[in-house]
Amino acid sequence: MKRRRGEQISQQDEPEFWFNTKTMKVEEGKQVLALYRIGPFQTRDAASRAFEILKARSEAWSEQEEEEN
Repeated sequence: MKRRRGEQISQQDEPEFWFNTKTMKVEEGKQVLALYRIGPFQTRDAASRAFEILKARSEAWSEQEEEEN
């Protein structure tokens, strides 16, 4: 199936939530440039915890990398 330019890919048309680092607010859908977005997240709550989630993922990746070396 061909998409039109700017058309979002979504699973079952469920909303995506993004954390806007410029306004420090959660937004539904892609409302700003990618430079200012963290996400997507499945819930508004998860998006509101974007920095906490990124920190946890980064720490897990670092630990995994150390174990591999």
